[in-house]
Amino acid sequence: MKTIITTFLITLCLTSAAQADTMQVDIAYSKTQKLLEDKKLSLTGGPNGARDDLAAYSQEALIFYGEAVGNPDHKSEAQRAMMAKRGAVVTAQRSIVEYLEGFLVVGVTLVKDAMVQDDIILSTVTGFIKGSEVVANEYNRDTDTAIAVIKLGLHGPKGYASSFYEKMSSDPKFKEMVKTDKKPFKAEAVKLDEAYDGLIIDATSQNFRPALINRIFAAKGDILYDPAKISQKVLVEQGCGEYTNSIDKAKAALGTRGVKNPLVIKASGAMTAADLQVTDDDAVMIYSANQKGGFMAAAKVAFVLK
Repeated sequence: MKTIITTFLITLCLTSAAQADTMQVDIAYSKTQKLLEDKKLSLTGGPNGARDDLAAYSQEALIFYGEAVGNPDHKSEAQRAMMAKRGAVVTAQRSIVEYLEGFLVVGVTLVKDAMVQDDIILSTVTGFIKGSEVVANEYNRDTDTAIAVIKLGLHGPKGYASSFYEKMSSDPKFKEMVKTDKKPFKAEAVKLDEAYDGLIIDATSQNFRPALINRIFAAKGDILYDPAKISQKVLVEQGCGEYTNSIDKAKAALGTRGVKNPLVIKASGAMTAADLQVTDDDAVMIYSANQKGGFMAAAKVAFVLK
């Protein structure tokens, strides 16, 4: 296949694996660039293998690009443009499948592993790719190349993550895959100086990634927060929580969920890339605050990544 000559400006953000490469399309594709800017959308990945999980979870959508070059055998510019644009869409779809296979489901389980164990999950992934929305498809006659940007919703009734949550609640095989043998954290509730209606976990000192299921454990391994604590309706519509890269952004994100005074706790460790730990003292604070505020059932939880 002829080497794709489209050039993309890829700005590397050397922060963490969770917030990998921040990508922008080449300025030659001005319409596509303006569309992304106007809609405040960030590219999640593309055919070069870059991924930005934080962008995906924070905007609740996967935004992928593909690229293709015109076929020199097609003498008509219109035909070259049409085929290049079609090829760019196919490239984007292929890349998004590879990206999704690297999505963490829970703990150390990847979507790829889940698909191996369950053919219904495999068919669900395939169906979502086919149903992805093409939001931009532009041809540049000067370089005889095309770009396509496709969008795949993460949450909501028809979102990609939502299909997994629904699967988790109804399929015994999937429940077995994601369950933990850790017992729920229990303690005697303590009186707190303030009433808290949400929770922010500062994980900036940990090697932590957003996942379809993120959990919080106490120091001894008892579980504080997991999907079992969240109502099914909230889980499907909003997911396990908000994801940002600063405390202020986390407070703003939780504000959209009605949170006015969140409890801020710094993670003390990570059991896996998707599972955080807090000290036992902090676990008691979280447990006590939730006993009164009931914020876990509404997933009024935000994770701050580095």
